[in-house]
Order: sequence, then C-alpha cells, then structure tokens
Amino acid sequence: MQIIPMRDLKNTVEIEKKCAEENGPVFVTKNGYGRLVVMDIDYYQRTMQSMEEARMVNRGINDYEQGRVVDGKAALKKLRDKYGR
Repeated sequence: MQIIPMRDLKNTVEIEKKCAEENGPVFVTKNGYGRLVVMDIDYYQRTMQSMEEARMVNRGINDYEQGRVVDGKAALKKLRDKYGR
C-alpha cells in the first residue's frame, strides 16, 4: 500500500508510476490524515466491474430469498410459445 503526502501530487509522473507499480490505489494524506485515493484507470475499471458483479449476485440472492423465482422449464416454454420456436 502506497501512502504519499498531498504535496507530492505535483509530481504526476511519479504518481502515475506508483499507481502502475502498486496495481492498486495510492492513498494521499493531508496533515497526516487520509484525504484522497489515486488509482490507475484499469484498476478502477476492474474494481467497478467486480462491484457491479457482486451487486447483481446479491440482487439474485435477494430475489431467491423473497420467492421471486420462476421455474426454468415453464419460463422457456412461455418464451417458445410467445416467439414461435
């Protein structure tokens, strides 16, 4: 985990290098307290994708627990009847 002081943000080349090396977020502090997080765009996109996938899985689990399910064979038959396949 990389932690840098706010004043080091001026050196953007070095920050970019640290983000690439870390393959994760770089934490920026101000007066010893966390203020910002800087990360490589690829890492950000992977993180957002993982979060979206987890959200969808949780939504599916919630639907199942609430009884919002449909029998697979019945659903396929309904689609075939509707679209003539």
